[in-house]
Amino acid sequence: MTRQQTQKIAVVVITGVAALVVVPIVLVILFIVINGLPAINWEFLTQPPRNGMREGGIMPALLGTTILTFGTAIVSFPLAIGAAIYLAEYAGNNRLTRWVRLAIVNLAGIPSIVYGLFGLGAFVLFLNMGTSIVAGSLTLGLLTLPVVISTAEEAINAVPQQFRTVSLSLGATRWQTIRHQVLPHALPGIVTGIILGLGRAAGETAPILFTVAAFYLPELPKSMFDQTMALPYHLYVISTQVPGMPLEIQYGTALVLMLLVLSLTLVATVFRTSMRRRREW
Repeated sequence: MTRQQTQKIAVVVITGVAALVVVPIVLVILFIVINGLPAINWEFLTQPPRNGMREGGIMPALLGTTILTFGTAIVSFPLAIGAAIYLAEYAGNNRLTRWVRLAIVNLAGIPSIVYGLFGLGAFVLFLNMGTSIVAGSLTLGLLTLPVVISTAEEAINAVPQQFRTVSLSLGATRWQTIRHQVLPHALPGIVTGIILGLGRAAGETAPILFTVAAFYLPELPKSMFDQTMALPYHLYVISTQVPGMPLEIQYGTALVLMLLVLSLTLVATVFRTSMRRRREW
C-alpha cells in the first residue's frame, strides 16, 4: 500500500468518524426545531403558564434561568479569575500546587447532582437560606468554579513570558505586569471560559432541583431569598409530571433552552475569534 493510498484511507476514516458524531447532533437539533418552532410566539415567551402548565408561556422559567445565570456569574467568576491568577503567576511549582490543580480537575468531573446535594446541605439547611435564588446561585457558582479556573489559568499561561520579562525590566511591579500586560492578552480565553461556564449553569437541572427550582410558581420572585422556576427543571416537569401536556409546548421549551445555551456558546466563539485577530503575537 502506497503512502497516497494510506492518506486517502485515513481521510475517509476520519471523515466517517466525524460524520458519526456530527450527523446525530444535527438531526436532534433539527428535530427539536421542527417540533418546537410552532410553539414559539410572543405570548409563549412573555406569559406565565396556565391551566396546570398546559397553556400559556414560560416567562417565569425563562426569567428565573436568567437570574440564576447572572447570580452564578457574580458568585463564581471573581473567585475563579483570582484563583487562576494566583495559580498561574504567584504559586510556585511545588507539591501543594500540584495537588490543588489535581483537585480542581477532579472537581470539574464530579456529577452535578453531587453539587446539588452539597448545596442542599450547606446553603439550604446549614446556613438556613432555604430553597432560594441565593442558594441556587451559590450552588451553580461552585459547579462552574473548576471549569473557569482551569480555562482562565490556561489562558494566562499562554501569554508569552517575554511580556512579563520586558514589563518587569522597565520597573513595573508584578501586579502592574499582570494587570496591564498579562490579563489583556489572556482576556479572550478567560471570557470564553466564563461564557461556557454560564452556558453549563443555564442548562443544569440537578443542582437547582434541591436548592431553588419550584414545580409551579407563576409569580415572579420578589427577592433573592424566594424560589423561582427555571427552564431545565420546568422542561423536566412538563415532560414527565404533567399528564396531557401538548408536545409542542414541551419541544418549544426545549428549543428556547437550547437556543439560550447555543447563543452563549456563539457569543464566546465570536468574541474569541475577534480578539485573536487583534493579537500581535
